[in-house]
Amino acid sequence: MAHAQELEDGPIGELPDIAFNVPSVEGRELDHVQEAVRSGHLSSGGDFARRAAEVLAADTGSAEVLMTTSCTSALELSAMLMDLQEGDTVIVPSFTFTSTGLAFARQGAGLVFCDIEPDTLGLDPAHLATLLDESVRAVVIVHYAGVACDVQGIREVLAAWPEVRLVEDNAHGLFGTWRGEPLGSLGRYATLSFHETKNFVCGEGGALLLNDPEDVDRARVLYDKGTNRHAFMLGQVDKYTWKDTGSSFGLSDVLAAYLLGQLEQREAVQAKRQRVSERYAAALSPYADELGFEVMRVPQDRGAAHHMFYVLLSHRDRRNDVLELMRKAGVQATFHYQPLHASDAGRSFAARPTDCPVSQDVSERLLRLPFHNNLSDPDLDRVVASFLEASTATLPDR
Repeated sequence: MAHAQELEDGPIGELPDIAFNVPSVEGRELDHVQEAVRSGHLSSGGDFARRAAEVLAADTGSAEVLMTTSCTSALELSAMLMDLQEGDTVIVPSFTFTSTGLAFARQGAGLVFCDIEPDTLGLDPAHLATLLDESVRAVVIVHYAGVACDVQGIREVLAAWPEVRLVEDNAHGLFGTWRGEPLGSLGRYATLSFHETKNFVCGEGGALLLNDPEDVDRARVLYDKGTNRHAFMLGQVDKYTWKDTGSSFGLSDVLAAYLLGQLEQREAVQAKRQRVSERYAAALSPYADELGFEVMRVPQDRGAAHHMFYVLLSHRDRRNDVLELMRKAGVQATFHYQPLHASDAGRSFAARPTDCPVSQDVSERLLRLPFHNNLSDPDLDRVVASFLEASTATLPDR
């Protein structure tokens, strides 16, 4: 029996690592993939992509949902819709993934990096107000960790700039809400991610949500490699031809089939993830003051999408020490974004330098705990215990 235990888990008493992320099959994903393969339609524009888009449109109320190969490609498509010219700028948060800025830099825009506010780690309206000028064509917001940023504050700032387009990089926020409104419905464009690290996955995938009906026809042309193929398929023209710029953005129907299986289980998945969030918050909050850390906050007027759970340590060296101790205990916690404004590429694409001290500070102190659908109670207890032990061991007076 002892040897069997060693073969299964390693030496007796040694537990397997708790992974940071584990994608899971939640419903009929594999059945749908088989059906897609047997149908003979493996490319984009298939029935499963249509059905997945219908689920997303029903939740957000979007005028059109275009299923894409990634959230990055969805952002690139939104940038193409703007017809950016030399001298145009786009304001993006410094604390985000590279794609949030890269998509607009690729279309020739200069980037203006905005700081974040410390409560939700979303774009700071006060800093935004100092950055707007006649060159700005768009502002991109990120709902970090699936918690809506200060949408009201941002809308109040943008009220004086009606021509500036609001784009939601909603890679973290599907099925989250702001004051009862779905995340993804708040900007002119919104983008989603179905990368394997997100709540709903298909390996690699994304979507562009169009919330202004005036954008739909042209977006369809850009989406279909610059052709009016969609109009042809609807019988609106007798042949299709090259009409505009564009690219190959469409999601394979095999991946869309897997994604649909995930989306069909959205209530169950979100309930599982809410349970993980609530367990972490309840277990850690009582120790925050004593052990010198902050637990992520969700304002009362926002419904979290439960994408991740993070804590903020007192400074970078302590965060790194806690990470090292947790990993030695077999718990794979991690850090997150490095501020874009201070990166080599960020400086080269920036229209002008900006100061983003909160982004820098948060980047150095943030620690993400393991988070996925099927973490067991013993695993959650072990994560909490390892974090509290590491936090205690790294207190300044020790």
